[in-house]
Amino acid sequence: MDHQWSIHRRRLLQMLAAGTALSALPLPLSLAQGRQPLALERTIPSSGEAVPSVGLGTWITFNVGDNQRLLDSCADVMAAFFDGGGAMIDSSPMYGSSQNTVGYGLDRLNARDEVFSADKIWTRDGDEGRPQSRESADLWRIEGFDLLQVHNLVSWQAHMKTLRAMKEEGTVRYIGITTSHGRRHDEMERIMRSEPIDFIQLTYNPVDREAEDRLLPLAREKGIGVIVNRPFRRGALTESLAGDPLPEWAGEVDASSWAQLILKFILSNPAVTCAIPATTRVDHVRENLAAATGPLPDHDFRERISDTIRSLY
Repeated sequence: MDHQWSIHRRRLLQMLAAGTALSALPLPLSLAQGRQPLALERTIPSSGEAVPSVGLGTWITFNVGDNQRLLDSCADVMAAFFDGGGAMIDSSPMYGSSQNTVGYGLDRLNARDEVFSADKIWTRDGDEGRPQSRESADLWRIEGFDLLQVHNLVSWQAHMKTLRAMKEEGTVRYIGITTSHGRRHDEMERIMRSEPIDFIQLTYNPVDREAEDRLLPLAREKGIGVIVNRPFRRGALTESLAGDPLPEWAGEVDASSWAQLILKFILSNPAVTCAIPATTRVDHVRENLAAATGPLPDHDFRERISDTIRSLY
């Protein structure tokens, strides 16, 4: 099975991976068929494959049921995402109708060859992991996933056995685990030390920095990719900052909004592979992707960003 990736896309990513180091580099190439130049990319440590560093989350925002207007609106968001060079879309069986919304968008846009598909297993029944992953792929309208993760470490021992077997079979390319809200970091650390995983997913932003203590350094040490969820605290962070003027010094890293400044803080950590902000708006997805261009803050600049946002939040 080709995992829904076209030969053209595979070769392009392989060439990009071969031409870049493990650190992120702005790439001068563009995708075929009039796509925008690819944004800042990171390489997946376990493979060297390049992936754009800003992805798209679907929690709540894509849970729109059968509402045709909202389905089309989400498809428009996906179109802008792909046009801007994005690839990773993340979903879960926990997210209501979000998986079907993604599938609708991929179908309408004929974009199966453009997506880096990331989903999760979310069931306490250790025997249900594989059937659930098939159901999820059917909702996405794809043959299989690039990445499958154990959602919030639920029954992770049983599901990791399933995911390891699926990876060996070639029915999934990458495997990982997730947590959010800063929960269960101790358990995540133990799994990172003992299991051969490709990715972890966790919460990280200028306010929630617990992951810097152990998990992010450990990810670099072990060669594990990091996906960042809740970069804006599900919108609470950017909403609370909306009434405050963006500092003039934000322009030094080409940030023109609080959202971009937050994303640049996240992406400037060398352990981070991809941040996955969720949105229902085309202008916001374009704004988020633009954060992966231009300079990233150094250590002192990162501290200034964090201190400023903490003082205002």
